[in-house]
Amino acid sequence: MSVLSEFSIKEKKILSDHFSNTEGNVFAIITPRQVDRGALMSRYSRTDKSMRRIFLDEFLQNKNRGEEFYNRVLLEYGDDSVAELGEAQIAIEGLSNIAVKKIEDRRIGLSYLEKSSRYVAWNKKENGEYRFYRDPEIMKSRFADMYEESCNFSFDIYSKNIEPMIKYVREKYPIEKYSFRDSKDGKEKLFSKLKNESDIKSANMIYKGSTKAKSLDILRGLLPASTLTNVGITGNGRAFEYLLTVLGSSELKEERDLASEIKKELDTTIKSFVRRADDKYGNAFQKYLRDIKNKSKSIAVKEIKSKPKKGTVTKLVNYESEKKSIDIIITSIMYEQSPSTSYQDILQQVRKMSKEKKINIINEFANIRTNRRHRPSRAFENIYYTFDLCNNFGMFRDLHRHRTLTLERQLLTTDHGYNMPNEIKVLGIEKDFKDCMNKTKETFDKIRAKYPEQGQYVVNFGYNYPYFMKFNLREACHLIELRTVPQGHADYRKVAQQMFKEINKVHPNLSKIIKYVDMKEYDLERFESEKRTEEKRKKLRK
Repeated sequence: MSVLSEFSIKEKKILSDHFSNTEGNVFAIITPRQVDRGALMSRYSRTDKSMRRIFLDEFLQNKNRGEEFYNRVLLEYGDDSVAELGEAQIAIEGLSNIAVKKIEDRRIGLSYLEKSSRYVAWNKKENGEYRFYRDPEIMKSRFADMYEESCNFSFDIYSKNIEPMIKYVREKYPIEKYSFRDSKDGKEKLFSKLKNESDIKSANMIYKGSTKAKSLDILRGLLPASTLTNVGITGNGRAFEYLLTVLGSSELKEERDLASEIKKELDTTIKSFVRRADDKYGNAFQKYLRDIKNKSKSIAVKEIKSKPKKGTVTKLVNYESEKKSIDIIITSIMYEQSPSTSYQDILQQVRKMSKEKKINIINEFANIRTNRRHRPSRAFENIYYTFDLCNNFGMFRDLHRHRTLTLERQLLTTDHGYNMPNEIKVLGIEKDFKDCMNKTKETFDKIRAKYPEQGQYVVNFGYNYPYFMKFNLREACHLIELRTVPQGHADYRKVAQQMFKEINKVHPNLSKIIKYVDMKEYDLERFESEKRTEEKRKKLRK
């Protein structure tokens, strides 16, 4: 599509350096400064001029126009939405698993990529020391030696058992047991039947990758939450501004320091979009967040008796009746296609339908889905489930990545016991594992009396962690189907499978929309996924 040219030849030449084209009515903004791109987008909504004309008239001669615009709109008028027009990518290396969870609590406007604990061994040392966070408050206290000894002990047990665990897994699941694709005829064949050298090489790569992943999955419970990780963050200015405020209000020095460091780097890219994070506005907001936390804590201490329970929990604790839920979902389905009819009128008519007809309607929508990427329609967002959960912290880190839900969590402690994989017992390192967990508990119990927040750092991934998740049926469908795929970690596969059983128990008809849940168990969870990855590699090599 194109429009009648409104620009002179000279103007077009100028515009070509700032926009992908000078004629069409669809174009990309390529002007180099982020602040100008964002300001152009925002200014666009406040005038009847075309964007390229705005640039020529208002931005070309005034190099500070973008920043001036944001100062006026954000600071004078407080129009927060314009801060979403500036985007940045930040990499953070060497932060603890406590701090990274605080960052990833921010659900809207930010996307994350974090170092994996199943593909990368975390046993590397730097200058002769394991890579874990040494909190300044702890390190200048009488607990310093105890803390360091406990974290080092956890890493020692983890590190010395990586190779024995890989050997054990490969002995238990020998490569000869598995089938691989023969490139000659395209058929799946046992490893011993492969003749082509390239196929044998690919099979070994697939096998080694999946067995190493399983081994690291089993051992990750030994890692302490102080373990240093890396995370990449992509997001808009508004979301970054809120993140900085949250980190700045933290009781942990690590998180407050991160706020300062992230702000410093964002100032090099989207300064105008995060200007308020540490000004009068930001400081007032930090105080507000601290007040909320302190008020909640004082009420809880006064009104709630602490009753820690040992073991894991996956329990559905709140939901509507299926009859009412089906009526609401069918009403929502019909609403868009029922012009001139109110929601209440549709609901009354739906209530008069027979039970059989309603169930048929739900089944029809389940049948439309032909793979798990076919998300149910928004109508299925109208029904909610609340799960009370307590499972190992390592697994929580995986479920925590889901954004379209409400999640509240407690401090990480040793109060709820720990999870020990069966393979630990079979390999004969049960004593090592228990010694590690007991040493952690002893250290944590001493630190927590004075430093309850900082005490979290010493707690291992294997310790059980309490939180609740509230999500709608559409998100339940996504979460359960995704987290039960064969390549998923065995721990969260069991939890997702239990979630499905709980929903199916109370909503046997509605749960049919969760069509691609996998209730099976697998030996090498990553095996099929590694095979698909290798096939893609082969195509790229060709």
